[in-house]
Amino acid sequence: MATNNVAQVVLVEEDGLPCGNRVQPFSTPTANIEQWEVDHGKKEKSLTLGERLGVEDLYSLNVWRASVGELLGSAVLVFMLDTIVISSFETQTKTPNMLMSILIGITITILLLAVFPISGGHMNPVISFSAALVGLISLSRAFIYICAQCVGALLGALALQAVVSHTITQSFSLGGCTLTVIAPGPNGPVVTGIETSQALWLEIICTFIFLFASIWLAYDHRQAKALGVLVVFSIIGTILGLLVFISTSLTGKKGYAGAGMNPARCLGPAMIRGGHLWNGHWVFWVGPAISCMAFYIYTKIIPSNHFHANGYRHDFFNVLRALI
Repeated sequence: MATNNVAQVVLVEEDGLPCGNRVQPFSTPTANIEQWEVDHGKKEKSLTLGERLGVEDLYSLNVWRASVGELLGSAVLVFMLDTIVISSFETQTKTPNMLMSILIGITITILLLAVFPISGGHMNPVISFSAALVGLISLSRAFIYICAQCVGALLGALALQAVVSHTITQSFSLGGCTLTVIAPGPNGPVVTGIETSQALWLEIICTFIFLFASIWLAYDHRQAKALGVLVVFSIIGTILGLLVFISTSLTGKKGYAGAGMNPARCLGPAMIRGGHLWNGHWVFWVGPAISCMAFYIYTKIIPSNHFHANGYRHDFFNVLRALI
């Protein structure tokens, strides 16, 4: 795939004509008109399986350069979010969940605005995987981005461990994603938290709401154009903050860190802190993956005149059809 301009994407007016080199969040950074014609059925061409998978992205220097933005963005995201989690509970406020949610929403909005001109602004395997299913990016690009996000999350967790005390690291599990914690009790250690099945449902539901209520605005080029990236990313940050507040307040149980909705963010602290952070860690991957598939099915069910009615070359259904 040609990627001469990493920060530009051709959008399409409702009448089917290109509307210029405006950036659409989370989409493939390219201004290749020929690809636009293929994507929207304006040019008859038989695509190979490799082209639909975007294998050329694996050898594209610009794609790997863009992944550096994902790596650094994810590192800063993990460092900031985990710091916010620890600080919110250390301030002794009566409503740490609300303070934490507000700060997380603001942080995510700022980081999205900083990273999206470079790579599309993913910083989350949920976004990369969902964008690949819908066809906004190729599965190959999504694979590169997700690997970069995981490495970035690891670096962010390492940076956090380097600046906090050992006591805070142990007490707050390095701000990682937890289902349960082991606390001292009168008759020995006591495990507190929520059931694995309950946490899985929270991951599925919260991640689907995240995709449906906020990412949808970025995927739909008409809404992204009408609202602008500042408004879209502000809405995404607000929705994520609300979901964090809801998931942490809904259970009201100590030991549960709330819905992760970002597997890489959960992976970083787990690899550094270890221990009970690995208990039920699969929930933070399986739940979002199920939500991404459910959201993709939803995009295929909605009226055919919607934003990707003509299909994209990387659409998961087209990949399966090419396999068959």
